[in-house]
Amino acid sequence: MKILFRYGFALLMAVSATTAFAHEHTLPETELADTTIHVDGVQVTAIKQGLVLRSEPIASTIVGERATSRHHIEALKNLADIVPNLHIPDYGSRMTSSIYVRGLGARIDQPVIGMNVDNVPLMNKNAFDTELADIERIEVLRGPQSTLYGRNTMGGVVNVYTLSPFSYEGVRLQAGYSSGNTFRLRASVYEQFNEKWATSLSAFHTKSDGFFENALTGEDTDHEKLNGGRWKLLFRNNKGLRIENTLAFSETEQGGYPYAFIGGRSENEEGVKIGQIAYNDPCSYERTTLSDGLTVQYTGDKWQLTSITSYQLTDDDMRLDNDFTPLDYFTLGQAIKEHVLTEEVVFRSRREGNYNYLVGLYGFYRDQQMEAPVHFKKAGVDALIFAAANEATGGRVQMTATEDMPLISDFEQPGYGFAAYHESSFRFGKFEAKAGLRIEHEYGRLETKGSGTLNYTLKVPGMPFPMPQEPVELDVESRYSHTFTELLPKLSLIYRFDEGRNLYANVSRGFKAGGYNTQIYSDILKDMLQSQAQGRPYEEQDILSYDPEYSWNYEVGGHFNCAEGAVRGDVALFWIDCRDQQLTVLADANATGRMMTNAGRTRSLGGEFSVQFKPWQNLDIDLSYGYTEATFRRYIDGEENYRGNYVPFAPRHTLAAGLTWTIPTGVDWMGDVVLYGGMRSVGKIYWNEANTVSQPFYTLFNASVRLEHRNYTLDFWGQNLGDKEYGVFYFESIGNRFLQQGRPQVFGVTLSINIQ
Repeated sequence: MKILFRYGFALLMAVSATTAFAHEHTLPETELADTTIHVDGVQVTAIKQGLVLRSEPIASTIVGERATSRHHIEALKNLADIVPNLHIPDYGSRMTSSIYVRGLGARIDQPVIGMNVDNVPLMNKNAFDTELADIERIEVLRGPQSTLYGRNTMGGVVNVYTLSPFSYEGVRLQAGYSSGNTFRLRASVYEQFNEKWATSLSAFHTKSDGFFENALTGEDTDHEKLNGGRWKLLFRNNKGLRIENTLAFSETEQGGYPYAFIGGRSENEEGVKIGQIAYNDPCSYERTTLSDGLTVQYTGDKWQLTSITSYQLTDDDMRLDNDFTPLDYFTLGQAIKEHVLTEEVVFRSRREGNYNYLVGLYGFYRDQQMEAPVHFKKAGVDALIFAAANEATGGRVQMTATEDMPLISDFEQPGYGFAAYHESSFRFGKFEAKAGLRIEHEYGRLETKGSGTLNYTLKVPGMPFPMPQEPVELDVESRYSHTFTELLPKLSLIYRFDEGRNLYANVSRGFKAGGYNTQIYSDILKDMLQSQAQGRPYEEQDILSYDPEYSWNYEVGGHFNCAEGAVRGDVALFWIDCRDQQLTVLADANATGRMMTNAGRTRSLGGEFSVQFKPWQNLDIDLSYGYTEATFRRYIDGEENYRGNYVPFAPRHTLAAGLTWTIPTGVDWMGDVVLYGGMRSVGKIYWNEANTVSQPFYTLFNASVRLEHRNYTLDFWGQNLGDKEYGVFYFESIGNRFLQQGRPQVFGVTLSINIQ
């Protein structure tokens, strides 16, 4: 690791030397388009960052409209193909959205990265994985952004901006077909009525049969269908007033889940085979989302005032054969309906003089209701509840279920939060110092209702036959609450050679909210019923809630360009000291649900760089690499001490490279032929805290041949060309082990038409 930092600092010094001796120049307009958008002479930028993102003390990746098309970035998870130290495995359903960045992340509950679409924050990570259509640009900011963006941004922020009818007028159509019998259709209309009013309407439809088959039923497990649309209405005048309202709707239907049994307690039981996806009960995921975001902005001569108001509805329903085997053990349901209101007001000075500032107020209210029934079948009750108890008596006492045991779990989780934040920047010569502070307060409450009935027989020595027992009934209610008040500071120092070349250092504090382990509640009810049936007191454990996660992030980096913009890149080194890191674990070997716990302390250090190289006009080379060493410094789960082990699910290496060659045909109706070849490598990934199971480093190859014309694009593409087999998710449940493979080789064709 010392070698990494030694060479990392050497690279930073090389950046300094390069920028110091390179002659001054202005980036071409095409270079500016990725970070700053000009619409009829009006500059449209992110509300909280500076005018040019690469001139800020932030490790960032900016993906423009053309790059999203060429790299087939159709959802958030596709960003991991090109962003260093970002890993978003594609497994389970679109509800999952597990995100890992710089060694931070978790499989359930609170995300480590925030996501904003047209400046509106998405409050529920269940809605992160959706279709990204008509994207103007995407910004990925890495490292804690808690000072400006608040909760659950300790790993960074993804800002998505959709196309504006003030910058494009016309009709856009797209149709695509690919492996898995996958169809993708999009259509949008952009219209500018006059200098003040403009609107756009877009819709999408995606349907796929999937790539994995349930060997027991012969049906595809990962089929899906998505529909949705977006309506934008914009107003602006020459007095500095801009109003934008975006109404978005989507619905998702999916099968699931392609988890293959790879060994464990069920290995020798009838119908369970190694390496097969085979379960007997239906699995599915359905989701409906509705959101409306209103942005009102007034820009004066020396200041700018912005208000962002949103309403968000997430209504989803998940059904699982939760043993994922042909055995009749138990099934799970989870239906969530969530309403969220947010309001944010940002007041900032415009960049004039040596001192500038930004002040903001933010608040949200959330109301979430969830139903999570778990249905234990008779075989499941015998195997998961009575087996251990019967074995403990040496077989002298036999308890046997006579009926299924449904457990009803209902939850209400209202909550609210508010924050005030400030950032000041001071310029002195080529240096600029920034200091920011956020005060964040959050309140959350959990109200639970649980019920269940256990019917069973009891046979003891001397008894000729089992005797029915009085049913054990359970009906409990409880209430929990938590309150967090956090101070989230950030300090930065940047030295600018010019607007595109700089060195920076920053220190910032990250924060991820705590919460409640609703997924483990059915295990608590199961244990209560089991204790009553055995005539012993229930030993209550404090596992229903988990604490917030905190981090201090220390980072140095730089942005550089040289050779008159032909070479452009970014480099960063980081050290993250994380306390109470949230980890997803099983409560015990027989647990049927997941829970979040807090590791005492972890440390994550590493580096990342990205380079865009244009040796001549028609050739583009992109390269990015990220290294992360995330290890436990203090974590004892009650039995094992994991100090020194790697944090699970966080890859040590991410590598991406691509080459794009544009060949002008000279034929007006044909346009250019664009050849692309690329690769992405990830690994090593440990799947558990003990580091006994892992996914080795692997590489995937992609390629495409495109015809690019101003009015159309015809794209023939392929992904995972080597048909590499690799794992994207591993887990253990009730003594069994499961693995989901990544998608196999995929080929497709996409036709896009622009009518202006």
